[in-house]
Amino acid sequence: MTRIIADISVSLDGFVTGPDPGPDNGLGTGGEALHTWAFSDDPDDRRILREATVRSGAVILGRRLFDVVDGPKGWDDTTGYGAGEVGKPAFVVVTSAPPESVRLTDLDWTFVTTGLADAVAAARERAEAASSAGGKDLDVILMGGGATVGSAVEAGLVDVLSLHLAPVVLGAGTPLFTGGAPRVLTQRSVIRTSTATHLTYDVSR
Repeated sequence: MTRIIADISVSLDGFVTGPDPGPDNGLGTGGEALHTWAFSDDPDDRRILREATVRSGAVILGRRLFDVVDGPKGWDDTTGYGAGEVGKPAFVVVTSAPPESVRLTDLDWTFVTTGLADAVAAARERAEAASSAGGKDLDVILMGGGATVGSAVEAGLVDVLSLHLAPVVLGAGTPLFTGGAPRVLTQRSVIRTSTATHLTYDVSR
């Protein structure tokens, strides 16, 4: 069964970037500390990253995040989706208009201009096709940015919320949640490493 998993790193004070993020500074000032775990040698960090990358049948991201990863200082042959694992699933971008060009032409990009729900549907279709072709269950991973993940949870589009809680206080930046109706989650797992606390929750629809 294909699940929709929102997977994102967050600071102790609830930010997914530091202050002043932009195309040339995607994580904002100090935001790189959020992803220390993804480049760690800790066996649990490596396992969590590897398992998440392997199960990715399709990945959803917002336009701002796309502009960062496809920008001149974005992903390359050594660091892409999955950090050191560098997976290449299908990517679905939620945007008001497709970009004029794409730098990372070796990746499979789909641009959806009709909203987040349609992007989730398109990503699910790609993940299910990959599952059938590969003979194993694959998921849709919603990697961000923060507004995209927060909106998806609020809209009831997410089955699982996977947070990588970094031991850092950023003070400002892009918040993960900015409001919405109260929602009670069911905690599934907690894994602590030297670089993060990895939290997994089931999200009721």
